[in-house]
Amino acid sequence: MKREIIVTADGSSTIHLPEWNEQYHSKYGAIQEAYHVFIKSGLQLFANSELSILEIGYGTGLNSFITFLEAQKLKLKIDYVGVEAYPVALEEVEKLNYVSELGAENTIEIFKKMHQQNWDEKQAVSSEFSLTKRKQFFNEIDDENTFDLIYFDAFGARVQPELWTEEIFEAMFNSLKKEGVLVTYSAKGSVRRALQTVGFTVERLPGPPGKREMLRAKKE
Repeated sequence: MKREIIVTADGSSTIHLPEWNEQYHSKYGAIQEAYHVFIKSGLQLFANSELSILEIGYGTGLNSFITFLEAQKLKLKIDYVGVEAYPVALEEVEKLNYVSELGAENTIEIFKKMHQQNWDEKQAVSSEFSLTKRKQFFNEIDDENTFDLIYFDAFGARVQPELWTEEIFEAMFNSLKKEGVLVTYSAKGSVRRALQTVGFTVERLPGPPGKREMLRAKKE
């Protein structure tokens, strides 16, 4: 499938798949979307603590890198697991402008380290942030009561509806600890109903640029 690097509305880049008319991040702003959905609506609930994060759709590594940057401000110690069935090639990563757009040139080696590390091996990115990238299909996830927070960032249900099913969300529910939270950019009614069916308490929140709403789900 053809892949193109494009620049989104906030100046940050992402990968575009013309055949699907789908991007790894919002065309209205890759960095803005990541901050709004995953940091503001998810990570900021956990200031001054230790937590485990599961990312569904590791992709370009943008969410993990921003989480690393924000964790230092929020005084967090993080064990981060990113699941990806089809890893992004290193030559594509090198064309992404996240480090410069985030003004994070002093941590460029961290960004490189995140992408160069081996898959399926836990590594310390820093003393306060560990990363495991798992090359795995989402329906193979079988963690139990492991994570405090899930970033659900799969390709949209329009192109991959099989990633937004009750079966997948039941696995997400099981993998969360009690009081754990799942955040996603999606606000589709079918997604909300699937989350509720497997046991989540779901709330609609204002969405990132270009989207009216998003969803946050809690395991109570």
